[in-house]
Amino acid sequence: MYVLFEEAGKFLSGRVLSEADTSAQVELDSGKRVKAKAANILLKFDKPQPAELLRDAQALAAGIELDLAWEFASEEEFGFADLAREYFSDKASLAQQVAMLLRLFDAPHYFRRAGKGRFRKAPAEIVQQALAAIEKKKQLQAQITAWASELVAGHCPPAVREQLYRILFKPDKNAPEYKAVVEASRSSQLAPLALLQKAGAIDSAYQFHWRRFLLEYFPKGTGFPPLAAPAIKEDLPLAGVQAFSVDDSSTTEIDDALSVQGLGSGTVTVGIHIAAPGLAVQPGTPLDQVARQRLSTVYMPGYKVTMLPDDVVQAYTLQEGRDCPAVSLYASFDEASLALKSTETKLERVPIAANLRHDQLDAFLTEEWLENPAGPDNGAPEVAVRVREPLAFLFRLARQLKAQREIVRGKPENFNRPDYNFRLHGNDGQVPEGDEQVEITVRRRGAPLDLVVSEAMILANSTWGQWLADLGVPAIYRSQASLAPGVKVRMGTKSLPHAGIGVKSYAWSTSPLRRYTDLVNQWQIVAAARHGRTAALAAPFKPKDAELFSIISAFDGAYSAYNANQAAMERFWTLRFLQQAGTREIVATVFKDNLARAEDLPLVLPVMGAQDLPRGARVRLKLGDIDLIALDVKGTVAERLDTVPALAGTSEEDDGDEEPVAGPIAIAVDVEETAESSAPAGDNPPL
Repeated sequence: MYVLFEEAGKFLSGRVLSEADTSAQVELDSGKRVKAKAANILLKFDKPQPAELLRDAQALAAGIELDLAWEFASEEEFGFADLAREYFSDKASLAQQVAMLLRLFDAPHYFRRAGKGRFRKAPAEIVQQALAAIEKKKQLQAQITAWASELVAGHCPPAVREQLYRILFKPDKNAPEYKAVVEASRSSQLAPLALLQKAGAIDSAYQFHWRRFLLEYFPKGTGFPPLAAPAIKEDLPLAGVQAFSVDDSSTTEIDDALSVQGLGSGTVTVGIHIAAPGLAVQPGTPLDQVARQRLSTVYMPGYKVTMLPDDVVQAYTLQEGRDCPAVSLYASFDEASLALKSTETKLERVPIAANLRHDQLDAFLTEEWLENPAGPDNGAPEVAVRVREPLAFLFRLARQLKAQREIVRGKPENFNRPDYNFRLHGNDGQVPEGDEQVEITVRRRGAPLDLVVSEAMILANSTWGQWLADLGVPAIYRSQASLAPGVKVRMGTKSLPHAGIGVKSYAWSTSPLRRYTDLVNQWQIVAAARHGRTAALAAPFKPKDAELFSIISAFDGAYSAYNANQAAMERFWTLRFLQQAGTREIVATVFKDNLARAEDLPLVLPVMGAQDLPRGARVRLKLGDIDLIALDVKGTVAERLDTVPALAGTSEEDDGDEEPVAGPIAIAVDVEETAESSAPAGDNPPL
């Protein structure tokens, strides 16, 4: 005797070996023996053979018209054999009965299961809806197949092009456009990116990188909701200083300015004046929510996405010719020894006498020019001559402060690689197209104006950080336990030493228009300036406030991503520069793992033929093809240029600040922090 039974949604048939009340031991055609529950056994028969029965039934099932079967079916519950007799004849064969069972089981939109071998027909409206859905699915699959065929043939359908970046970087795996790319990728045996490139879907390498970044971090665009800059209602005293800022010409968010008083008196007071949006923007307001969502200004060559709307920035920026609200740190020094005598923090309005632009003045404000403030002007602009004496003192002080930090560090800061400035001709501050003419110029790290500004900012950040800690006011700190390899800079709420900079405490506070952590710290500093020893009770963020930890976590992720984007965009424009110049060879220095660094460009690239060369070897490289999507170029050693043995190593700052070598699609960027003293005053700080 044979039985037909259901097992895990499949119909099986075999010979009964033994049978009990609740189950039967059945041998299948394959020889496998299984246990069939009595509740799952639908038919018992003596002939034909099980394999023959299922074969004939499957052939018959394919010809059963579901619409007709539905019409013949009873309005009440029925068995599959009953419907077989209605559909075929009152003497329906065993094969016809099994065929009806298979057909009913595969058509849940027409017939619903009601128990062992029993069914109910679905209402007419449900059937129509199901048929419409099936037809829609068939048409959608046909569309997917058509799109896939177009992609394989080297053409990109408009629908796929519109969803290109979402398909590549944030796919909806149920979307037909994504399924078409997957189907075409399998058919052509090409990776999705290679397939789409071949199909002409990516018409701009720059837009590929830019829109990828936007999709991840600005999915709703970079625009701002309508927001007005709140007025500072506090009646602030006017400072008796004439302050000046030092920034790049493209800078609009002027956060900091300097002033000098008391030259020639024996005690000189240096004012470090920071723009004060924290006096007007309050935690929890709509403007704060926008800043907290963005967390930082995003920089890249030729363009930036600001943390705050431009109207708001202009309301608080330290603009030349205005008396600007500021949080000021006054540090008094002995004029001869440069020993720090005292510090004081004030909330005030500061007259801004000049906005100096270092890219216009670096050629004049040299070490020699500042070391001799009474010497000839050498054609320097009048604005530079006006501040020559204060700048000369600040330059002398900056070198002293740097030397003191280096004693704490235990080693000098050796930033022996230059910074690079990128200028895109003709983009006028708009999002670049990617085909602009790019100009890359070299700017030496530690130039006098850079040193003056960076040491002043380090003084302010370290002084305010320690002051808040002494008052018990929580803040967001940056710290580094040691200069040992692998010990990175951390962010937290505890005041700890920063070994990389060489200070006891360090809290970013000098860029509140550009970084959200600085705005948070400014709120705390304002509370300390107003309330002194009771500031911990009045500050917006209290000790162990969970909000501070949330801000740190969000900022860390966003800031790393923004820096990675900047690094990728700078690499893009460096490769475009090579293309535009038609450069096929460059001079580079081998530094490790068959990698070399270009001498006159911000470019690190893998090199063939460098495996036997020592670290520091100078070579002429022949460049391979440039891939602007993968941000990739390779070099081959054409000639070794140095004739003396290369040095075994370079400075530790050099080791910890390697430029990434990008790879296809996923651009892995390892952002290491260098000492803040190396950061320029402009809008495009190096990573």
